[in-house]
Amino acid sequence: MALRADTKTTFEPSRVIQPIYTGGDVALSEDGKILATCLGEEALLTNLDTGAHLARIEGDGEPITTLALTPDASYLILCSRSLSMRIYALQRTEAEIEAKLARTLKPHTTPVITSAVDSTNTLLATGGADGVVKVWDIRGGYTTHTFHGHSGIISALHFFQVEPTTEVQSTNSKKRKSRDAEDVQDGATAGFRLSSGGEDGRIRIWDLHKRKSVAILESHASVVRSLDYSSELKLLLSASRDKTAILWDSNTWQTQSTIPVLESVERAGFVKGSAHFYTGGERARLRIWNTQSGKGITEEQPVGSETEAILDVLYHPGLAFLLSVHADQTLLLHSLQPLDGLQAGSISALPVLRRISGTHDEVIDLAYVGAERNLLALATNLEEIRLISVGDRQDISANSTSTPYFGADVAVLKGHSEIVITIDTDWSGHWLATGAKDNTAKLWRLDPANDSYTCYATFSGHAESIGAVALPNASPPIDSKEYSNPLAHPPKFLVTGSQDKTIKRWNIATQTGKSSRAAYTRKAHDKDINAIEVSYSYATPLFASASQDRTVKIWDVETGEAIGVLRGHKRGVWSVAFSPLNTPALTTNESGGASSAKGMVVTGSGDKTVRVWSLSDFSCLRTFEGHANSVLKVVWLPSSAQHKNSRGPVQVASAAGDGLVKVWDAQSGECAATLDNHIDRVWALAVMPAPILSPEQAKQQNQQDSTMTNGEADDDSDPPSATSSLTLVSGSADSTLTFWTDTTATTALKATTVATARIEQDQELQNYIRSANYRDAIVLALQLNHPKRLLDLFTAVVNGEREAGSFSGKKEIDEVLASLSDSQLWNLLRRLRDWNANVRTHNVAQHILYALFRLHSKERLLGLRKRRRQPDGGEDGVNGELEDAMAQVAIENDGNGGGTKSKESVKDVVDALKAYTERHYARLEKTAEERFVLLWALQEMDAVGGADAGLAHGAVNSGGAVLMLNGV
Repeated sequence: MALRADTKTTFEPSRVIQPIYTGGDVALSEDGKILATCLGEEALLTNLDTGAHLARIEGDGEPITTLALTPDASYLILCSRSLSMRIYALQRTEAEIEAKLARTLKPHTTPVITSAVDSTNTLLATGGADGVVKVWDIRGGYTTHTFHGHSGIISALHFFQVEPTTEVQSTNSKKRKSRDAEDVQDGATAGFRLSSGGEDGRIRIWDLHKRKSVAILESHASVVRSLDYSSELKLLLSASRDKTAILWDSNTWQTQSTIPVLESVERAGFVKGSAHFYTGGERARLRIWNTQSGKGITEEQPVGSETEAILDVLYHPGLAFLLSVHADQTLLLHSLQPLDGLQAGSISALPVLRRISGTHDEVIDLAYVGAERNLLALATNLEEIRLISVGDRQDISANSTSTPYFGADVAVLKGHSEIVITIDTDWSGHWLATGAKDNTAKLWRLDPANDSYTCYATFSGHAESIGAVALPNASPPIDSKEYSNPLAHPPKFLVTGSQDKTIKRWNIATQTGKSSRAAYTRKAHDKDINAIEVSYSYATPLFASASQDRTVKIWDVETGEAIGVLRGHKRGVWSVAFSPLNTPALTTNESGGASSAKGMVVTGSGDKTVRVWSLSDFSCLRTFEGHANSVLKVVWLPSSAQHKNSRGPVQVASAAGDGLVKVWDAQSGECAATLDNHIDRVWALAVMPAPILSPEQAKQQNQQDSTMTNGEADDDSDPPSATSSLTLVSGSADSTLTFWTDTTATTALKATTVATARIEQDQELQNYIRSANYRDAIVLALQLNHPKRLLDLFTAVVNGEREAGSFSGKKEIDEVLASLSDSQLWNLLRRLRDWNANVRTHNVAQHILYALFRLHSKERLLGLRKRRRQPDGGEDGVNGELEDAMAQVAIENDGNGGGTKSKESVKDVVDALKAYTERHYARLEKTAEERFVLLWALQEMDAVGGADAGLAHGAVNSGGAVLMLNGV
């Protein structure tokens, strides 16, 4: 029979969605797969196809000013405000990139503002705020060129190549002409050029072969932001914040054409064989222009807001998309397919293939949406709602730019003019309600299957910001039209709460476009309303409102009358939630009877407590204390799915301003688990609901539930299955989403397996000791961390009959000690250190220590900490995960805090052995001195006392020998 271990509630962060871009430079590899972005003082490399983080490079304590990635993604160059430039060599594998710091340099006396890498992946150009341009050999790490001439900040750099020419500029010296002509004709570097633009509007062309400026272009009236070159047309394209783009003839360096873009341009470049070029700037419009005519071919686009302005556009020849970087830290992939084969005419705006949110800012609220619950709606301190994919899709194509991966943006719901504060979804996941600071609430119809996300209705009437919205939570009857087709049947009502201290119930029209009026308005509280929740009852629904006035009120949805008030919190209440149907009743502390016949409500407050209330008499059943800051969100966890015929413990989860998520056992009132993965307050918390079942599946499920209720289910004596799990997602002000998976079943199964195996091995160890099988007994005692049984074994050997030529007393023991692995030898040394510190056991420790020093070299003993086995497998792994689990149990049970997690070194152990050994020898020397004095006294007595003294002398000699033996 398997041993059942004590079940402990455990959650593990299965996935985390973190920011990938918070502003600054962005770089893209030439194959379009690796994206390099700035995260404050850190840099992040991301797989653009899957969204996987390939490498995170720590900063030097100062923000990054510029970032550059070689086209083949072999090197990453980072420059920061600390005036340092770090060059990293990148080694790509299938799952990640290993970044090794190649060298650290100080490129300029001022911060580096811009940088560029040439197409050969060998040269790097840096432009500083000091007006100096430098060219570097990336692999060598040295400066190849230094150019002076700009009067201000360098704002743009670009490498390009021109065809070498024998034409030489005039100089005052014929000798200089001849030498320049020879230089032009020499080598393959004759055509290498570098263009640089400054804040003074000037562009300089630098000849890398001659190491001098060959042209100065002066037509821009403001800072030059972008440079690009077309080798096919021999044209240089420059764009400036003076709202113009200019094409320059590289043969004469004269202006060929000036294009009025009529907006401040941040990036421009040739695309698709140079027949067209793109521009992007302050109005958030990515426009395509005809290079020959200089006219725009994209149709008129709406002007974006200031936060949507384009800061950069990334493109490499051969890619099928443009990547635009916007001021709100979002990145858009635009398809270039409309340009294929285009000869004349206009095109609509380039279609967006994918939207990537660099950061979700401060996550205020979230909710699972969609019939399959594979989307997550986020309110992120913006006027829009973001929908991201959270489905477990394994069929992502390596070349696809449209297939959503986990965490990918799916859609954006735009309609509010102010920040969205709260969201809520109905039972089906197809209808989403939002409330914002623009004093309006909106109802959105979500149809992920058809990629349709539309605003169904807008509700206006509140005088101040809407801080709470709630849709019905109860599902309609299985055989109803509402259940079979929820998209065609919107929820019947919406409840809103505002800072104007009122609540409104809105009857939702059955057809879109019709105006909605409030069925009733009630003055609900004395302060702001923070949360509203609707119960799970379909026939007689209730709703609760939580306010800053420290109270929660329970209302009848139909009449709008308050039927109860929950008082007890000492500060404002931030969150409220009704218990789901069929939640097991909690027993009162006094009588032991059930007190939740009508259901329960859980609340979270600014007084740092979580309370559970009864809807029967509106009394407080439980108070949970443990958070160090305001409790901002509370949810009920579904009944345990680990036993099909058991509902399991009633649990509540809470999120707080201390950055922690806690899971509470509602029956015992104890904290079952603390989840820690955030560094800022956790505003949002949600449990992944079960997918919506078809009417047939729902009927079968009801029949199974009825069967289990009647007691016909199987016995639950078997260990819980490790396959069932619960997903809890938390959103924080640190822009992080953490998906927590309930690993209670897996942990319990693992603990049961380990406990059973340990009992079996304990019995096996006893059998080895009884049969004098020293080899297996010693190895197993070390593995199981049984120091007492190991000591008894060594004591019997040391105090028993000694074999000639043996260091420990028995040759068989010597053979075992000589064959110990590094991890076993390390554990034995630590045990000898402990035994040597005790006067009763130091004799055994000294004998075994003597044997080890004779059997093993000094070099091996000193290298134990570097080579010994770790809990995650290693040189001595015998049974894989079971072995690791038992090693971990041994570590946790080690009273000295040791095991393989210990930070102590071999020197620490040797120092402890040395200190107590010297103490033992000092005691022996003192005993020897005392014996010498006693023998001298007895000899003197022999001369006086005769025979009686001789008898006493013999007795003392015998006693001294005993003392000496006991002291060894």
